[in-house]
Amino acid sequence: MTLTHERPQLGTWPGLDEVPSHGIGARIARRLFRSAVNRLDVTVHLAAGASYPAETIGRGGPAVHVHRPDELFARLSRDQLIGFGEAYLTGAWGEGPDMSESALGDFLTVLAAELTSLVPRPLQRLRSLVVSRVPRSHHGSRRNTQANVAHHYDLSNELFALFLDPTLSYSSALFDDPAHASAADLVTAQHRKIDRLLDQAGVGEGTRLLEIGTGWGELAIRAAARGANVHTITLSVEQLDLARRRIAAAGFADRVEVELCDYRALLDTPTTAGAYDAVVSVEMIEAVGWQYWPTYFQTLDHVLAPGGRIAIQAITMPHDRMLATRDTHTFITKYIFPGGSLPSVRAIEEAAAQHTSLQVVDQLAMGAHYAETLRMWDEAFLASRSEVERLGFDETFRRMWHFYLEYCRAGFAAGYIDDHQLTLTRGER
Repeated sequence: MTLTHERPQLGTWPGLDEVPSHGIGARIARRLFRSAVNRLDVTVHLAAGASYPAETIGRGGPAVHVHRPDELFARLSRDQLIGFGEAYLTGAWGEGPDMSESALGDFLTVLAAELTSLVPRPLQRLRSLVVSRVPRSHHGSRRNTQANVAHHYDLSNELFALFLDPTLSYSSALFDDPAHASAADLVTAQHRKIDRLLDQAGVGEGTRLLEIGTGWGELAIRAAARGANVHTITLSVEQLDLARRRIAAAGFADRVEVELCDYRALLDTPTTAGAYDAVVSVEMIEAVGWQYWPTYFQTLDHVLAPGGRIAIQAITMPHDRMLATRDTHTFITKYIFPGGSLPSVRAIEEAAAQHTSLQVVDQLAMGAHYAETLRMWDEAFLASRSEVERLGFDETFRRMWHFYLEYCRAGFAAGYIDDHQLTLTRGER
């Protein structure tokens, strides 16, 4: 496979200008929407539509305004939750003029907490007939994976720097107390997260460490500062460039090798067998795709030296929801992370047990920490509107990114999704 650098195009939003027709499907969507909202502790102000008056529904709580209900219900009818997100991108619904933009996350948190019951159970049996499946072009094959990664991580290093903390850590922090955390705690909390992973993997002086998913290099820098020799791999050209510069500036270019490499290439290379005393991978498994989880863990097993340890951080979801949704094309897979797929802890344990000699020996749940991390990121992003525009990202992108950050925050805050640090070692087979 040839690795290339193709910068994503900005300001092109195919399909958003086309509003679906408001037919019987939209009327059904409106009925289901009203029924769901009236059971929840939220408020929705509906403007007048083509065939019905303005009204306010819900039982109080976080509020949003639907400015163009015909469009919202038509998009819901045609594209379900993708349509719900797209209607936010176009401004068909959103925060009211007197509301903070952070109200979006509070509204979505209530929806996320009741997500499995928003649609009546008899209709849920028809789910497989109406939802879209993930396009084959998004599957995490060697042919597709770099393009999937570039779609998100090669947007712009400058964009990510606007809302991440100075460590450029793009994964959940680990706060001393997430309920009382502030943005001033973020750097310390990110280092606490990294240090715990390194401790779990047993990284110290002379450790041969493999990192799968470089990010912008902060974990590699902290591992090298412990005296480890680090080989870190990524498929993001933008991250590769900046990580190398940050590592060199920290004085560890002689201890850290950053390589543009698909993780599967390690499995194909005989010389990597047992070559690493420790392996660390932070929120990278979500990009692998569920069809390739066996290969991912086979790679970890292949490279790990006898007595070695592995520490991964993974965004997770309940096993039953993972099975029900793993083939579903969502707003996140369409606009944010093509090919993304969240595992359950059980799926990780089963993939390791069935395909390798590895077993999970320790786990830490930290979803509440991710909710706070995302809140801080979104506040920083919203405060950087003029800089985002200067980088060439339009208003639709700004709404998309805000929706993405708050959508994810809501999932963690509601407990619909979680984040785990998992430690694996070799067991008896």
